[in-house]
Amino acid sequence: MGASEAEVLLKQHLIDPEVCIRCNTCEETCPIDAITHDDRNYVVDPSICNGCNACVPPCPTGSIDHWRTVLKVAPYSVDEQLQWDELPEQAEMAAHASLPDVLETNQHNAATSHTSLQAPESAIQPHLHLHDLKNPLTVTVAGNFRLTDTDAESDIRHIVLDFGNQIFPLLEGQSVGVIPPGVDASGKPHYLRMYSVASARDGEREGHNNFALTVKRVVSDHEGKPVHGVGSNYLCDLQKGDKVQITGPYGASFLMPNHAGSNLIMICTGTGAAPMRGMTEYRRRLQAKGAGVGGKLMLFFGARRSGELPYFGPLLKLPPDFIDVHLAFSRADDQARAYVQDKLLEAGAAVAQLLQSDTYIYICGLKGMEAGVMEAFQALCDKAGINWTACHEKMVSEGRFHVETY
Repeated sequence: MGASEAEVLLKQHLIDPEVCIRCNTCEETCPIDAITHDDRNYVVDPSICNGCNACVPPCPTGSIDHWRTVLKVAPYSVDEQLQWDELPEQAEMAAHASLPDVLETNQHNAATSHTSLQAPESAIQPHLHLHDLKNPLTVTVAGNFRLTDTDAESDIRHIVLDFGNQIFPLLEGQSVGVIPPGVDASGKPHYLRMYSVASARDGEREGHNNFALTVKRVVSDHEGKPVHGVGSNYLCDLQKGDKVQITGPYGASFLMPNHAGSNLIMICTGTGAAPMRGMTEYRRRLQAKGAGVGGKLMLFFGARRSGELPYFGPLLKLPPDFIDVHLAFSRADDQARAYVQDKLLEAGAAVAQLLQSDTYIYICGLKGMEAGVMEAFQALCDKAGINWTACHEKMVSEGRFHVETY
């Protein structure tokens, strides 16, 4: 005989509040609006979720990929999940209860979509989740340098963290979580904030066990309303010698290829330059050692003015035969307003040529840039006689097209 309704089990989708960085990616991705949030937690509504897994691949931390087997008639409610500080342990289930076949089928079908966010085939295997909120790593601030002009509206910092003799391997394109000290308005510890690594895999200073973050002090939201970014202000105010607690590493797909001849097209705005800096520096060091992997580098980097563009000075020192740099300024006094998509179109012929070879694309920065960049790729491909839709799908399936926006 089959199990009664009270004995049927459900594989419930849950989000780990200890690891979640509240980036809203899952809620934006969910095709059926099963994910919601309050001022602290993101949660999955069991009455709506169908186990499609569409939200899993885009999650930068893996916090979205958690499941608990529960009685179908008594899942964890949205209200319960909103109160959690950590996931509950898996409860023991009766041996005779049954898991519906439909959920197992949904899980299997959804897993096939993970290839859309796979890492380059030649990428180094990353280390992941070595430290979490319960077991953070304490590192020391080795330096905190302002990257933008002193009169610039944006205060963007280059913050170097020293690991001492602690092991924490990182790759270009990965991220770390930073735990701000203190508690929030509800009296609970602050959740972690995630920041992209801005250094090459062999350290901010080659051969040293350190790395850098590129952090913008947040003092207003996207609508210009005053806010106080807890994580960013904490980091930007750090002094040399201060201690910082970090978690991670995170990120298994936004990684660079390591085989000879691979080309990189990097498109970024603001602090989205962090992973691009790491990738560029690693290629530069290889070339300096006579071990360059070949392939072309193209960078499209946008800011309001040169004084607000992180790493502007060092960028100008890179030789053009090493990297083809295109800077877009939207508020410069001495030139017409331009955005990264405009520079993409201007370099359309060169970009189109690379798209037809062994090329990897990386896009990082404000989410508002995505639409314009994709339209630019469509337009330059149309002009070159390339089917952009087919090209894009092929690049995604081969781990050659990567987007991280916020």
